[in-house]
Amino acid sequence: MIIKVFVVPFVLACFILSGTGMAMASVTAEVKKAVDEVVKLVSDKELKKSQNEKKKRKALRETIETIFDYGEMTKRAIGGHWKELSAPEKKEITGLFQTLLENSYANKIESYNNEKVIYLKEDTEDNYSEVKTKILTTKRDEYSVDYRLMNKDGRWMVYDVVIEGVSLVSNYRTQFSKIINNQGFKELVKKLRAKNSVEIKPI
Repeated sequence: MIIKVFVVPFVLACFILSGTGMAMASVTAEVKKAVDEVVKLVSDKELKKSQNEKKKRKALRETIETIFDYGEMTKRAIGGHWKELSAPEKKEITGLFQTLLENSYANKIESYNNEKVIYLKEDTEDNYSEVKTKILTTKRDEYSVDYRLMNKDGRWMVYDVVIEGVSLVSNYRTQFSKIINNQGFKELVKKLRAKNSVEIKPI
């Protein structure tokens, strides 16, 4: 079985204490800050030069890491099998999943073409929040992208992205569970290593 990479558009990398306006605004502000930084990087004429490709991708990865909780995303993607893994296995699968998402993102980001991000609303309950957005393309098409965040030590971090009603984490969990149940955890690690190797393009 070949792992199908969930189609992650430009906004994957873009990106409350209570229901008060100030608290809600702060969550959206965190997402918007990441989005704005990504747009700045992909629009930079110097970074668009081939010799600066590695530098640009490094900067993009660092920007995403400020708001994406890869550990939580991996835990949720592995699902019930997570508790069965040893500490070294959890560390390895988290690194592989992070690389998978980063490679997918890096290969998609080049398609950015002045899309407009509209921030619609926030829904917050306890330590969880969802920032709902809408993407408008230059062809006047639109699609929804919702960011699910959780408060960790006072920081709001993304643990899932829902694109047109489809959860990124749930999509991978379905694939991962099938592989683990039928072939075992080691086979999943093997497939992810192979996938990451293919996705990495020479600079």
